[in-house]
Amino acid sequence: MKFTKIDINNWERKEVFNHFLNQQTSFSITNNIDITELYQFTKEKGYQFYPAFIFLITQVVNTNKHFRMNVTAKGELGYWNRVIPMYTIFDKDSALFSAIFTDIDEGFERFHMDYVTDTELYTGTGKLFPKAPVPENVVNISMIPWTTFTGFNLNINTNPNYLLPIVTAGKFFNKKGNIYLPLSLQVHHAVCDGYHTALFMDTFQRLVRNPKQMLK
Repeated sequence: MKFTKIDINNWERKEVFNHFLNQQTSFSITNNIDITELYQFTKEKGYQFYPAFIFLITQVVNTNKHFRMNVTAKGELGYWNRVIPMYTIFDKDSALFSAIFTDIDEGFERFHMDYVTDTELYTGTGKLFPKAPVPENVVNISMIPWTTFTGFNLNINTNPNYLLPIVTAGKFFNKKGNIYLPLSLQVHHAVCDGYHTALFMDTFQRLVRNPKQMLK
């Protein structure tokens, strides 16, 4: 993984970054995404929906460096050249979840196979992070498939320099013959504005409408 450092003194976003980092301002936006084409495609091909969702979300994050900005363990501000997904898996027996990561670099077919292998291996371990060590360039993705929602927010109080986005989806619902997915995006205002969140939602909506092209 490659990390490009930002020279904050010569960065056009310096004033905005310092202001919102000092304030510790984060915000979230929730949208209902029409996933009809993606859902039907996964059913036709025999894919699980969750890994398809994870794969496409990670693709969106990798389209824009604002979604890949962070402060490293060394205290360096910059952005990763790419991120990999760290996603939650649920153990029905214990009602506990774990968070694991799986690389997407070799395309969706390979990712889907690795996802199945990883979830079988790490579900039910009783550990929050059973797959270790966790790399720094991960984007956190989760799904709450038991309920729909109109808003979702997480509060991170122990790491003021956590700048990467957090993505959470809810339960599908039907409306006028189409299938919708509540999708919440949480960002740090130091690196992302409303403009960037709109780009994120619009890009994801475009990708899920063309699953045959994107899931290769």
